[in-house]
Amino acid sequence: MCTAECNNSEDTNSSSYQLQLVSSMPMRIIVSMAITQFFVWPFIYINVLMLVTFSRKQAFRTETRYILFAHTLLVDLIFLLLTDFVVLISYSDVLMPMVFCIPFCILMEMVTLCTPLTITAMCVERYVAICMPLRHSALATSSRTHTAILIIWTVSAVRPLVDVTILAWTVSQAYLSQLTHCYYEILTPEPWHRYMRGFLYIINFITIFLVELFCYVMIMLAARTVSVDKKSAAKGLRTVSLHMFQLTLCTMEIIYPYIEDVVKQIDFKVYSSIRSFNFITFSVIARAVSPLIYGIRDEKFYAAFVCYMQCGQNKISFEHRQSNT
Repeated sequence: MCTAECNNSEDTNSSSYQLQLVSSMPMRIIVSMAITQFFVWPFIYINVLMLVTFSRKQAFRTETRYILFAHTLLVDLIFLLLTDFVVLISYSDVLMPMVFCIPFCILMEMVTLCTPLTITAMCVERYVAICMPLRHSALATSSRTHTAILIIWTVSAVRPLVDVTILAWTVSQAYLSQLTHCYYEILTPEPWHRYMRGFLYIINFITIFLVELFCYVMIMLAARTVSVDKKSAAKGLRTVSLHMFQLTLCTMEIIYPYIEDVVKQIDFKVYSSIRSFNFITFSVIARAVSPLIYGIRDEKFYAAFVCYMQCGQNKISFEHRQSNT
């Protein structure tokens, strides 16, 4: 049987351990924040430069694949800024009013859903360009592209608005008036709601993956025919492959909050490390694939991008020469 001195000794050891844990957290937080900013802001800078390059050249603003690419850059830029803000206030342990977090989370969910839908639209555009070249100019017009982008935003807004409607019907007024961290799970406090959301994500992923797989197979079959440009078809296959890889990363980004929730109940220190790793790998790097696919691999856009970086904003004679050709 333990004596009072033994209990005091155990309490002292427990307090000492907690003190060591708390004292070590600030350094872990500083390191995690530094690593996060090191990865996030270079991609933000690159996305901004590429958006400026797109906006300054008329040929890019009228071609479907570049319009979709610019939309991807814009969505990724908004996503990186919003998630970086969430990471900063989370590491700083800042609580925000629920009425502020709800529209913030809605916008974050919308841009998260926009990315895979835009990727799918880009795959379909490549499929039409390679497999139906005679109809491509009639189908892939700038007006139809803008309509497709509007549909993408509308579809992306449906799910978070439904979640907010369910939230309003299932929680009390006290829940909506409390302070909280801004993450999307606050909109789905009920377990059945989270399971429904995960089920819808699975259906969404399977649908998008099947569409991209169809595009990949049809382009691969078209590459074997004589009438199709072999070089264009091979490049299209690589592009769709990269899009499928990007879709996989975006899907992992949707799944990892459920994994983090389990780890958080077991070990908070491990949870913090896993959260930082998941954010950099499946959120930041997933958004870095888009500049790689079109910004660097596309010779026309890359030439304009490099010229803008070298010449500056007021010395882009290259654009005038290209517009006249």
